[in-house]
Amino acid sequence: MSDASVFTRILRGEIPSEILAQTDNVFAIRDIAPRAPVHLLVIPKTEAYRDVTELAAADPALLTEMVDMARTLASEHADGDFRLVFNTGAGAGQTVFHVHAHVLAGGLDEGSVGG
Repeated sequence: MSDASVFTRILRGEIPSEILAQTDNVFAIRDIAPRAPVHLLVIPKTEAYRDVTELAAADPALLTEMVDMARTLASEHADGDFRLVFNTGAGAGQTVFHVHAHVLAGGLDEGSVGG
């Protein structure tokens, strides 16, 4: 069995991080290497999906819940406008293979978003 992802370890309290919001299925934290004034991550509590394509095919309701949380976070932490980014594969900048969404807001430019 593979090791738990960094996100699962955060959720378990093994790695310190402030959980900004959570439901039964998803949670949100700040990105440790922000690429925008507001850079939050929305993460499913399950490690079952490596990327958004797997998640969308297997559990569209969970993907919808992630998008809903992103919208709520953008309203709370910015002006409600936001960019939602899912990196899919190492060549696209994905470094943690536990699906997660980057919520970016405030003074955005066209720079890359890792994770």
